[in-house]
Amino acid sequence: MSDKRLQLIKTAFKLFYLKGVHAVGINEILSESGVAKKTLYHHFSGKEALVSAVLEYRDQRFHDWLKGQLDQAKPGPDSVLTLFDALDDWFNNRVDELQPFHGCFFINVSAEFSEPNNPLHQLCSHHKERVAQLIRAQVETLDLEPVAADAFTNALCLLKEGAITLAHVQGDRLAAIKAKETALQLLQSSHCMRD
Repeated sequence: MSDKRLQLIKTAFKLFYLKGVHAVGINEILSESGVAKKTLYHHFSGKEALVSAVLEYRDQRFHDWLKGQLDQAKPGPDSVLTLFDALDDWFNNRVDELQPFHGCFFINVSAEFSEPNNPLHQLCSHHKERVAQLIRAQVETLDLEPVAADAFTNALCLLKEGAITLAHVQGDRLAAIKAKETALQLLQSSHCMRD
């Protein structure tokens, strides 16, 4: 990726994440990035193409960060609970590569492009599926039956999404810790915890 293209994507992400996609115009991105309009249109056919590239950029960064966090946990219950420790770090601005927390970029963008067939909305949905796959990989270390593993993965995804929403909408920076306590109760009730 060229330096100018990456600079445009990073600048656009910062502005979109803070203000929303519709609230940020191309001229603001150009002014903030210091990149010429001709250069922007050399790399992107228009604003929608830039938004698409920004979603792909954030998806990869978030995925790589979360996978790195989960991969450090030992297999079993700890690997599942590590998800919430990672979220707690994100909510409380202890993850430099993710920028200060302003909610989930993908929830925010999908609300602005709410038609399910919209390509930008579909990129947001794809991100959530990728994160669910990471969570499912952790759940598989628990040796549950497939139906139970599916149900537990879904429960963890719901807890994750609820924690993100509470942290952002209500400013509850302890939301991940609360979700972790609920996940621990689910683990204990499903007999995943071993003495």
